[in-house]
Amino acid sequence: MKSIIIIVLALTAAGGGWWYWKQSRPQEVKYQTGAVTRGDVTQVVSATGQLNPVLNVTVGSQISGNIAKLFADYNSIVKANEVVAELDPAPYEATVHQAIANVAYAKAALELAQLTADRKAELVKEHAAAQADLDTAVANLHQAQATLQIQQANQETAQINLDHCTIASPIDGIVISRSVDVGETVAASLNAPVLFTIANDLRKMQIDASVAEGDVGQLEIGQAVNFNVDAYPTRTFHGTVAQVRNSPSTVQNVVTYDTVVSVNNDDQKLKPGMTANLFIVIAERPDVLKLPNAALRFHPSDSDGTPAGGAESTPRPHERHDGSHTIYILPAGEKKPAPVQVHLGISDGIYTEVLDGLHEGDVVVESELENNSSGGQGGGFGMRRPF
Repeated sequence: MKSIIIIVLALTAAGGGWWYWKQSRPQEVKYQTGAVTRGDVTQVVSATGQLNPVLNVTVGSQISGNIAKLFADYNSIVKANEVVAELDPAPYEATVHQAIANVAYAKAALELAQLTADRKAELVKEHAAAQADLDTAVANLHQAQATLQIQQANQETAQINLDHCTIASPIDGIVISRSVDVGETVAASLNAPVLFTIANDLRKMQIDASVAEGDVGQLEIGQAVNFNVDAYPTRTFHGTVAQVRNSPSTVQNVVTYDTVVSVNNDDQKLKPGMTANLFIVIAERPDVLKLPNAALRFHPSDSDGTPAGGAESTPRPHERHDGSHTIYILPAGEKKPAPVQVHLGISDGIYTEVLDGLHEGDVVVESELENNSSGGQGGGFGMRRPF
């Protein structure tokens, strides 16, 4: 029995010693790496916007009335001065007739006032009437003349209102919106009611995009723009920056600037109101050396596992005063990363252009892999977030 206890104690001591020896043994650090490759790098500014016709005209009514006829509908092609709607003209025709009658009445009153003034003038010459009677007659004549002018103006106004019963398109284009139906009453007491919205040409469109203030300084007229819309998720459309407006827009303390992008829509796949996701090309570098952006944020750890720059190391590229950056590579046959100084160019958010300091095929370190063999249940290595 004692021999069994001795054997168990010996095995336990041996196991404990082996475990202590393993824990005190330095752990080999593994790294997540990437390669310096050659390819294209395109720097872009992202934005969202809405597609609109270049010229968008609302057709309204200057007078109130009932819609008697409609000559255009959604997607109708119209020409300039082509009649698109007609209001019931009956009330305005009656007003014109009344105005004509009032003008005739004013003309008759003017003739009578003219005859009376002439008669009074003869009587005054013959000393058969007082000068005051002549003055009154002349004043009545002038009043009759003014009344005739007022009635003629009223007739012109009535005729203009009658003409406005016929509503025509101001431009050549296509109807993209119709807001009324036959029999509907439109009231123009305060604002002109909108009957139609007409776009001049949907083959030429524009995007009104909102660009953040941090990116607007990189925009220039003529820059290429790639964008897509939800209606065609697999297709990329193209445009050009046409205007960067100086008027800011602030929404929830975020300042943006309206950037107008001109778009060719010959196949008319794009429709007004579509939301566009834009990528404005700021710079392009074809067939250049590039490295993964994760390598720009890597810091090697000290022996105790903390970042070399401290626990609060900045997660930004390690830029020096001369404009170079510190990148860590893993030379062939080596187990520790070695720092190199490189100069960088543009970035597309995933890769960054390498101007000098590295060669194609160099292995750059992106992050450390933690050795979990002594800890968790799964063992092996886990990725440590790059600092």
